[in-house]
Amino acid sequence: MAKKKTRQICIVTVTGIDKVGIIAKISTLMAKANVNIIDVSQRIMEAYFVMTMACDITDATADIDKLHKQLGRLGKDMDLNITFQHENIFKMMHRV
Repeated sequence: MAKKKTRQICIVTVTGIDKVGIIAKISTLMAKANVNIIDVSQRIMEAYFVMTMACDITDATADIDKLHKQLGRLGKDMDLNITFQHENIFKMMHRV
């Protein structure tokens, strides 16, 4: 019997001026790397776009570092602040 893989969850946060295609470009990047998006929370506050996305990278074809670099390039191209971190780091940074 095959051992069940432990899920690896990462959190993507995106902030910046709202524009067409933000969610589409991020979700396309994730799909190409076989990353499963498991939750998305998104708001527009005045003209500012704010999104948090939880992703399961267990079966990803790219490692965390590669995904981080790809999202960094996308953020630069779209003039957005994009962070990508493992769920445990995210939780520790946002602990109350």
